[in-house]
Amino acid sequence: MNFVFISPHFPHNYENFCRALKQNGVTVLGIADAPYESLSQVLKDSLTEYYRVDNMEDYDQMYRAVAFFGFKYGRIDWIESNNEYWLEQDAKLRTDFNVNTGIKSDRILSIKEKSQMKKYYAKGKVPTARQVKAAEGLEKALEFGTLAGYPLFTKPDIGVGAGGTLKIENEDQLKSWFINTQQVENYVIEEFIEGNIYSYDAIINSKGDPIFESCCFWPPSISDIVNQEGDLAYFVDSIPDQLRKYGRKTVKSFGIDRRFVHLEFFRLDREHQGLGKAGEFVGLEVNMRPAGGFTPDMMNYSWSTDVYKIYADMVAFDENRTALGQVYHCVYASQRDNKEYEHTREEINRVYADKIMNQEPIPEVLSGAMGDYMFLGRLDTVDEVREFIHFVTDRK
Repeated sequence: MNFVFISPHFPHNYENFCRALKQNGVTVLGIADAPYESLSQVLKDSLTEYYRVDNMEDYDQMYRAVAFFGFKYGRIDWIESNNEYWLEQDAKLRTDFNVNTGIKSDRILSIKEKSQMKKYYAKGKVPTARQVKAAEGLEKALEFGTLAGYPLFTKPDIGVGAGGTLKIENEDQLKSWFINTQQVENYVIEEFIEGNIYSYDAIINSKGDPIFESCCFWPPSISDIVNQEGDLAYFVDSIPDQLRKYGRKTVKSFGIDRRFVHLEFFRLDREHQGLGKAGEFVGLEVNMRPAGGFTPDMMNYSWSTDVYKIYADMVAFDENRTALGQVYHCVYASQRDNKEYEHTREEINRVYADKIMNQEPIPEVLSGAMGDYMFLGRLDTVDEVREFIHFVTDRK
């Protein structure tokens, strides 16, 4: 089996996908723009061959790299980056090389555009916030504001994280937003929902069924973290029954198979007419790739397993052959370099010496949402998790 892995070196923990694939007998062929000498030894040992391109944005270079591998190794069975940024290019490469183990170009907008996602939620009977496209014009948006009520929430139709999001409190702010926002036609406007964010994370087999499931509890507003330099903290939690049900229904309604998925939901903190009662879940958006950053590692620490190997089991065997062990709560908590905290990093290490599983600086390209320095802690209870978060993130 020939697996072309796009950008296997970034983020650096993705080298573990390559490691696990090789362990399962897969021929792993890497394409990226990094010098071969800069790759870790683990990644070098995992790749059968590496093809360096000058610019990964240049589709012609990427096409020629895959064509070279096809000529040398035979039919390409998989093309995958597991990275949101490259999903559209991955789909085009699959289309051009007739690779059927993933989404092709004719379906990519259904998982990239938030406006397209709505019809698939409806198909799966998963409740989700009402929405209007800003491209329909100010008058349509004003009508929507009257229907849905304020506040509203604006966000890019295609985008990851909280960049470009804004809470709109009233009609005057909506008018001002239309006037002052560049490329306003690329945004959507939704009714504002209050609640906590949960993610349904799963590895899906060829039948669209999960062979591994997990859940993360996220802070109420990622946008505040980005826009106000807050401190990110979230943790792996047990999966509520309704979230599991809606996660599986969402996967089926989108027709997704053979992927690692990260689906986001609101858990309502009060009754919302037309959506549900307090404590119930509402679909937010889908991400048809693994949760970002260190979340796969957090799943490993929480479930005492190896999700990279489970993914490789799905690729090679279409089933999970990797055991799960003792269950914990793994928590991510970060600090920013330009802020002062109640506890120094040295104190954190001293107090939680046997609980910290990893710590390291965050690459600048990710630090806006994730902070400048992170700690991963493994704890037994949610109360201990919350204590750890406060210890790491409380500021002077």
